[in-house]
Amino acid sequence: MAFLRSVPSSNPPSSIRAGRVLLRAPALGDYQQWASLREASRHFLAPWEPIWPADDLTRLAFRRRIRRYQRDFRSGAGYPFFVFTPDGETLLGGLTLSQVQRGVSQCASLGYWMGEPYAGQGYMTAAVRGVLYFAFDMIHLHRVEAACLPHNGASVRLLEKVGFTREGYARRYLCIDGRWQDHLLYAILRDDPR
Repeated sequence: MAFLRSVPSSNPPSSIRAGRVLLRAPALGDYQQWASLREASRHFLAPWEPIWPADDLTRLAFRRRIRRYQRDFRSGAGYPFFVFTPDGETLLGGLTLSQVQRGVSQCASLGYWMGEPYAGQGYMTAAVRGVLYFAFDMIHLHRVEAACLPHNGASVRLLEKVGFTREGYARRYLCIDGRWQDHLLYAILRDDPR
């Protein structure tokens, strides 16, 4: 019976209502809002992200990004979502379940970003709760992992608030803001309290 629950949904939804937010698969029509929000939030996001390629905010780069997102979604390798207001009109940020592993591990990695005007207002808390519902109850993963910089207090609070447990410390784990930086490692299991 446990094996049957580990089989992914054959057609996962491309949108999820999650309290104060709507999670929706990114689309080409989102380009203008996405590029504007990312540009307006560039200095806010830079300390927490890899260095952006020079063409990152171009329409062509966005088109390539959307094709990759669609390929990942279809294959089950990753599930990207943009975070919108409940009416689907205003883009707030984004989050992705990536590196989805099946077989004996049934896990994925969670990454997320929030536009500066919307940070600290509880939107990402609602979005992460929604994506955990998706991960555990729709595509039947066993484990979701996340990593954050030790000095990113907002991210630490978010992960712990939604039920992640700190499991470790990885030295020089990811190249963020142009430097290999240490990260805190977190995870939540399907049967952990949420």
